[in-house]
Amino acid sequence: MSQTNIIRVLLVDDHPVVRQGLAAIINGESDMTVIGQAEDGTDAIELFRQEQPDVTLMDLRMPQMAGVEAIAVICAEFANAKIIVLTTYDGDEDIYQGLRAGAKGYLLKDLKPNELRTAIRTVYNRQQYIPSEVAAKLVQRMTSPELSDRELEVLRLIAQGMSNLGISAALCIGESTVKTHINRILSKLNVKDRTQAAIVALKRGIVNL
Repeated sequence: MSQTNIIRVLLVDDHPVVRQGLAAIINGESDMTVIGQAEDGTDAIELFRQEQPDVTLMDLRMPQMAGVEAIAVICAEFANAKIIVLTTYDGDEDIYQGLRAGAKGYLLKDLKPNELRTAIRTVYNRQQYIPSEVAAKLVQRMTSPELSDRELEVLRLIAQGMSNLGISAALCIGESTVKTHINRILSKLNVKDRTQAAIVALKRGIVNL
């Protein structure tokens, strides 16, 4: 295969072992090669600007700058960027935010090497790669009631274990207002109490600790 047809791949993950494993899979193919590795979103943006890879594999949760933020910055600057999220997180909110930021594919790290190769080639050819189980969760997210910005703030503080009084002080709002927000959150998440709300929020990727 000619050098001009080789898919140039950028790897972004904060775990060196993961990057090494991905590089071994990719470099073993005649039509693709790893041209750079970054350990967080900030490094990813700089490397992308320097190398302008054909396809980027991007983890979601990393120090300094997370994947969603990095994807948004890259896609705003490079309209044709081809980025695939590769993560352990399968919450519907994680999926929604990654694709909304501009990713063209979404993969989970328990995938088989053949699926990784297929996804890279698919996205390189200007198509989306979204496995059926990911698509199903995305549909779930799109049909779920939207939390307001204030409700998200309250939910994050609930997940951190704060009381109503603590939330009231942190957000400079009345305790009765906090209770109103919590009731709406419980209804939208279809749960019965604060503990369930926190568990669902963490599982879906609505909040992170």
